[in-house]
Amino acid sequence: MEQLQLTQYLPVLMLGFLAVAFSFGMLILSVILGKKGRRSRIKDTAYECGMLPVGEGSTRLSVKFYLVAMLFILFDIEVVFLYPWAVIYRDMLRENPNVIFGSMISFLVVLFVGYTYALKKRAFDWKS
Repeated sequence: MEQLQLTQYLPVLMLGFLAVAFSFGMLILSVILGKKGRRSRIKDTAYECGMLPVGEGSTRLSVKFYLVAMLFILFDIEVVFLYPWAVIYRDMLRENPNVIFGSMISFLVVLFVGYTYALKKRAFDWKS
């Protein structure tokens, strides 16, 4: 019985081997048949509308930017958890309404405490 189940995976293994062989074969073929060329230093520099690049390529962002991004993700995840709960709330009320409602209220209280903490720390102020 187990031998029969393992033979069902044989086409998947063959496809995986074929994909890996094709990938490496194309890489090796491009190295063998590819055109060899010399590149100058000026060809490898970034092209910015005909101007020579001056300074660093990327500037450093403020910590506030990352803090607001993480807070957005936090409250976005709250909505992801809250939406399915609201959709099936009527069905859950039949089973044990107090536990379900209490757990959601405690979830919202914890998130509200985090939100008020972020407000007090002025995490949403861009100009400071």
